[in-house]
Amino acid sequence: MSQEFLANARSAPKRALLLAAGLGTRLRPITDHIPKCLVPIHGEPLLYRWLDLLCGSGVDEIIVNTHYFADRVVEACAASAWKDQIILAHEPNLLGTAGTLKHHRKRLEVGNFWLIHADNLSHFNVKDFVSAFEYRPAVCVGTMMTFITDAPSQCGIAVCNEQDILTDYFEKVAAPPSNMANAAVFLLDPRIFQVLDASADAFDFCRDIVPKMVGRINTFKNDCYHRDIGTVASYQQALLDVRPKIQ
Repeated sequence: MSQEFLANARSAPKRALLLAAGLGTRLRPITDHIPKCLVPIHGEPLLYRWLDLLCGSGVDEIIVNTHYFADRVVEACAASAWKDQIILAHEPNLLGTAGTLKHHRKRLEVGNFWLIHADNLSHFNVKDFVSAFEYRPAVCVGTMMTFITDAPSQCGIAVCNEQDILTDYFEKVAAPPSNMANAAVFLLDPRIFQVLDASADAFDFCRDIVPKMVGRINTFKNDCYHRDIGTVASYQQALLDVRPKIQ
């Protein structure tokens, strides 16, 4: 690896792709009238928590894709404190999380970037996560957040070696080997697009791309808090787990 690439690999991510277009079918009836990314967490849209985290960590350009109740997402972004840093990208037909990443290649491949599913509620030490990414082994094209899940059969399960490099991956299987789950929060370098190029039919990033990154992505364990609020029960639990922000 050249010194030039090493300098780029150590640069702080300035761009993010925040995936917010999903239908939220498992969260019905809540999502009958609101997109999943805007479900309120103690009065604040979930999406705002991600925008706050990203902009507060130095990101100055955030792509937010829209589809389901797109007008509501547009309105929420326009009313946010971060509106000047948001690029809205409407998908008349869902491209899939891998397809959306491919679609925004030209804007993202100029440097390191975040890839985040906006339908999760997550608290973590951003500096520690970025450090795990910055000091990843040279072979790794990115860093994947993991967490301990209480529902391993409903998650992608990561198996790692002593260097925290992914060695195996099981996407929503009946009897997973552990409860260490993929949090669907990634820091990636531009080489990820080489993986996408070799996977022309990929639709879902976690299902279709992450298994191809065995040996090529390291992990960062979120020891603070992470929950997929994909079901009503999980959403209600999140509201009990997380305190309202102090205004």
